[in-house]
Amino acid sequence: MSTSTSALGETLVDAGSIRARIVEVAAEIDARYAGADQPVVLLCVLKGALIFSADLARQLSIPIEIDCITVRSYGPDTRSAGEVELVKGVTTELQGRDVLIVEDIVDTGHTAAFLQRNLVELGARSVRLVTLLDKTSRRARHVHIDWHCFRIPDRFVVGYGLDHGERYRNLVDVRAIDVV
Repeated sequence: MSTSTSALGETLVDAGSIRARIVEVAAEIDARYAGADQPVVLLCVLKGALIFSADLARQLSIPIEIDCITVRSYGPDTRSAGEVELVKGVTTELQGRDVLIVEDIVDTGHTAAFLQRNLVELGARSVRLVTLLDKTSRRARHVHIDWHCFRIPDRFVVGYGLDHGERYRNLVDVRAIDVV
């Protein structure tokens, strides 16, 4: 499928900045988990964080295992409904493990808080969060973010894994889009 960019607005974060920031964040994560007694579980929140997770994983030097989880909070709308539904849970045993949630964007905080609580209930030794984008202006729930790559304004964004109606995930940068 070819993706038309004519309906897109300004570039908020370009591909080069994304690459450079991921290298920096990966170094901070490596330092935090240096000497861990077992691989860190990188938990990719599908589908939006898929590209970010893959790029981050390739920059890490610590031992990792990768698992994926699917949650739903948006549905067809462009605003979070505030209710989070677990669609696909983890398959890795998390008891006593260090887990790093990899998110595409944290805005209201509902999904991140839901995941953090559930992973602790599953027995994770530690649960940390890294996100590509942090939209603090929409925060409705307090959530601790250990690492963020970029803070963005209150705009609907697509690209680098983020979508609108399953479109635009394959863009190499993060772009604003005006939705009706």
